[in-house]
Amino acid sequence: QVQLVESGGGLVQAGGSVRLSCAASGPTASYYNMGWFRQAPGKEREFAAAIGTAGSNTYYADSVKGRFTISRDNAKNTVYLQMNNLKPEDTAVYYCAADRFRIYTYSYWGQGTQVTVSS
Repeated sequence: QVQLVESGGGLVQAGGSVRLSCAASGPTASYYNMGWFRQAPGKEREFAAAIGTAGSNTYYADSVKGRFTISRDNAKNTVYLQMNNLKPEDTAVYYCAADRFRIYTYSYWGQGTQVTVSS
């Protein structure tokens, strides 16, 4: 089992950047595929980005491709989401997720961190 804690959210102006972090606890945290999802007010939660266990395979939603970068540091059991050129429509609660085998469906979730992009 793995526990996830996100940090790094906040208020940013359109065009700005934010880096989210997700700290994973547990002896086998580096064995998990990791993902970032987001949920905007009144909308369903949606996939944003994912990364495989070694960090060499990454996956992005079309809406964030070219602006967001997911990475991981297995020595620190931490996954990052660098978000650049932010838009007001990126405003959402961002959730970190982990799963042993899947990329787009996850078993473990963090509590979420709010990102608000002002126009």
